[in-house]
Amino acid sequence: MLSSGQLIFAILFFTGFVIITAVSYKKDKKLHKKQYKGSKWILLGIILFVAVLFFLKKFLDF
Repeated sequence: MLSSGQLIFAILFFTGFVIITAVSYKKDKKLHKKQYKGSKWILLGIILFVAVLFFLKKFLDF
């Protein structure tokens, strides 16, 4: 069981963490769009590769 002081600290810590994370993400949003342009194709390729492996294992019984 948590004491009231620990509970208040946990709530304040969580709230502060979420606010700081959101502000940092908003500040870096333009930089992320520039540096990670095209990363969705890499993700699509990885998902497709895993799907092919799953297909081979499941249906060809390797």
